[in-house]
Amino acid sequence: MRVIIADDHPVVRIGLRMLVNLNRHCEVVGEADGPDSLLDLLATTPCDVLITDFSMPGNSQADGLKMLSQVRRTYPKMQIILVTMFANVTTLRAVFAQGVLGIVAKGASAQELPLAIKSVADGRRFISESLRLTLLQVDPRTQANPPALSAKEYEVVRMLASGMTVSEIANQFKRSVSTISRQKIMAMQRLGISNDVELFVYARESGMVH
Repeated sequence: MRVIIADDHPVVRIGLRMLVNLNRHCEVVGEADGPDSLLDLLATTPCDVLITDFSMPGNSQADGLKMLSQVRRTYPKMQIILVTMFANVTTLRAVFAQGVLGIVAKGASAQELPLAIKSVADGRRFISESLRLTLLQVDPRTQANPPALSAKEYEVVRMLASGMTVSEIANQFKRSVSTISRQKIMAMQRLGISNDVELFVYARESGMVH
């Protein structure tokens, strides 16, 4: 597997490279020190797995979620592992909503990064034990009695979460854009959701998309 590493700290990149090289099935094909150099590198270097920090200084994509969103849109088949220090529950959920399969805490990367690489290569989610406990301790959404969506609302949410736009969904269903937008708004109201990121998180956690 071809691996690219992105982190703004040279010492961290050295450590990550050493861990990746322990896997005889992996080869580090490039390194980046920020979002801008990462996007440039991805444009010229084929990559199967991206191992990246979440928050790196940069000009065009300094926001971690925006960077991940652009990478996912441009390279949908590439697997992403975050190696990060953050432990904010909302951000963790939003990161998974962007299609990231692996999140590894920097404090545990030596033990867990090889496991994360194997998991995402098999298409399975991986999250560090410490971060998993954080998610379990703070779960504002009860799963015991989930809100009921209509069949049409369910399909609209599922398609939005899979990456389709409202216009594309309208075209596929042969409905108007206003109708799809109304169904999206109704679904969000039923779910108590206020923005697209939360909608994507709900869809993934509910098993609508994987």
